[in-house]
Amino acid sequence: MSVEIKDMTFDKVATGPVSVRVYQGAEFAKGAPILLYFHGGAFLETGLSPCPLAEALAATGAIVAVPDYNAPGGGVFPKPLEVGFSIFSYLAKKRAGLGDRKSPLLIGGEEAGGNIAAGVALKARDHFANELDGQVLISPLLDPFMGTASFRNAETIGMRERWAEGWSHYLSGGVCHPYAAPSLCSRLSGLAPALVLSAADDPLLDEAQGYADRLKAAGVKVQQHVLPAGTGWSSIYSGKSDVTGSWKQSLSSQFSDFIQDISIH
Repeated sequence: MSVEIKDMTFDKVATGPVSVRVYQGAEFAKGAPILLYFHGGAFLETGLSPCPLAEALAATGAIVAVPDYNAPGGGVFPKPLEVGFSIFSYLAKKRAGLGDRKSPLLIGGEEAGGNIAAGVALKARDHFANELDGQVLISPLLDPFMGTASFRNAETIGMRERWAEGWSHYLSGGVCHPYAAPSLCSRLSGLAPALVLSAADDPLLDEAQGYADRLKAAGVKVQQHVLPAGTGWSSIYSGKSDVTGSWKQSLSSQFSDFIQDISIH
């Protein structure tokens, strides 16, 4: 399916106007899922660069809105989380402006954006959980201690220093709330169903898998999938890769299955 891309502004968001790039399957059906998707960039990037993941997800028939969530507050917690939650709250009331009233509403993101998505899901649970239908966490950056076994591979793809810099920047406000570091959250029950994706050669694999396991232990419905090594997965967050991304088909398939599953239930 071809994808239409348009830039717009959500000007009635509680935290102020936010620039948004919308990726929309050209032949999306009635009740198409709406995915509020937070881009990666180690908490450091602003602006709306091309997002191959959003385009791949939109090609399944979804409507994917990618906001410039770092711009209003410079990427320091809690501002990106507040902006993300405000956009989610806006879409919860105005989803018909993108899809229609029957459109399921999800949040998602990769790397630092996966962190924001997980934090928004926690806050949504604490405020009005029924409005969120699912969360899509793609190699989420969740552990500020960067101490997992798989993280040792970050240096080989050129990301260790950047992730260390990103965490230092994101937490420079002096607060390490569970919304900022979801891997440290002790209360995970009652969260929206989750799709958690990573790859066997992903330095963020252990963070993703560990969080998925804890969600399941808390009674959250979780689908998790680990792509095989050699799919060029690290390129989704600008890591070095010798392989042209062959991950798109698997990403689309897993997302479509997740949408079908939450729609049935």
